[in-house]
Amino acid sequence: MNVGNAFLLGVLVVAVIAGLYGVAFLVRLGRTLGDARPFLSGHGPAEHAVSRYHVRWYTLTMIFLAFDMEMVFMYPWTLVVAEEGMTAVVEMFLFLGILFAGVTYAWREGALRWT
Repeated sequence: MNVGNAFLLGVLVVAVIAGLYGVAFLVRLGRTLGDARPFLSGHGPAEHAVSRYHVRWYTLTMIFLAFDMEMVFMYPWTLVVAEEGMTAVVEMFLFLGILFAGVTYAWREGALRWT
């Protein structure tokens, strides 16, 4: 890529971004940021945005991360399990066992009970 093409690409990117900002300016709801309230279909928020969350959300988040990490590691595992053989299968079941132990602990402690 020569300098001329890079410059044209940069100009095109700036033009697209400016165009998107222009469209957003034309279709906005209010004239100032205080006029537009997209939260809850126009209703005002009940509490401040940086207010504290209830402690049960943290345990639920940790459980979500456990399941999320399971999927992050299982996808690449499916691509190499045929090449690696039984070793990969044993390692995945050990990993799933550790995650299952964490979820079982959270269940026993009542993290999945919402009331």
